[in-house]
Amino acid sequence: MIAIEKKYLEGYTFIDLFAGLGGFRIALESLGAKCVYSNEWDEPVQQVYQRNFGDLPEGDITKVDENTIPDHDILCAGFPCQAFSISGKQRGFEDSRGTLFFDVARIVKAKMPKIVFMENVKNFATHDNGRTLQVVKATMEELGYVFNQKVLNSVEYGVPQKRERIYMVCFRNDLKIDDFSYPKPFPLTKHVEDFLLDDESLVEHLYVNRPDTYYNGEADDKYSDSSIRLGIVNKGGQGERIYSTKGIAITLSAYGGGVFAKTGGYLVNGRPRKLHPRECARIMGYPDSYIICESANQAYKQFGNSVVIDVLQYIAIEIGKKMEEKTHE
Repeated sequence: MIAIEKKYLEGYTFIDLFAGLGGFRIALESLGAKCVYSNEWDEPVQQVYQRNFGDLPEGDITKVDENTIPDHDILCAGFPCQAFSISGKQRGFEDSRGTLFFDVARIVKAKMPKIVFMENVKNFATHDNGRTLQVVKATMEELGYVFNQKVLNSVEYGVPQKRERIYMVCFRNDLKIDDFSYPKPFPLTKHVEDFLLDDESLVEHLYVNRPDTYYNGEADDKYSDSSIRLGIVNKGGQGERIYSTKGIAITLSAYGGGVFAKTGGYLVNGRPRKLHPRECARIMGYPDSYIICESANQAYKQFGNSVVIDVLQYIAIEIGKKMEEKTHE
């Protein structure tokens, strides 16, 4: 995460839906906003969230009465990508029923926050030939919001990981904000090696020593803002590739197999290993003070499903600047 010098969201309240490990919460709290409600159905994730924030998120959102949720200025949601069954031609609020986005929409309808800030996988932009995104846009516009969306890659915002995600920012119509700009990209200055643990005893068990390890002969002496493949284990399938720490990390994943499952393999001190959960946390922008799940398997899955805090911070700064402009008009 980045150090914030100005509290752009001081005095604002927000809710954290599909909260996961609390990436949105860390980002917005770093800007001075206050969380007034959280919701997450996955029990192991709930426990990690409670350990870090002192709040146990409410469970199954489909069973929550939207009127019981506290009033708030900003609604945050990293909801799952689901196909909509398009029934009519309006493609709005009614067409979102039966999906988890509908639960976001009904809360928005009941509480009418100033801002709705959502995140999803890159494929969301083209899912179902673009119809999925169209339903979300139409729904937000029907509810009275200006809808903005853009796919951003975390590698363009200081984080050495290829992680492309769609970020949707919606302002309530009465705020008259129709010129929102996403943060501008900037050159990468850190690479995987800057996020590794110094204590070898913590990572010794992660090294892989196999006879079917093959290197491609590429010299590991150049820095890059892309991933640099140096070799493979076995046939080089997913989770069997070895990369340089002088490049960026591949997309951390909640799923997938292979000897380097979920993180990819990296050549460290001349030997290949997968990343430690703490290193995954760092590459997602979580501070070292963040308490991670004791089960490594759960931790890998949780970070693979998480949001990159730095990118959320940069977007939230732009939201705060835009709101500040409006109050001084």
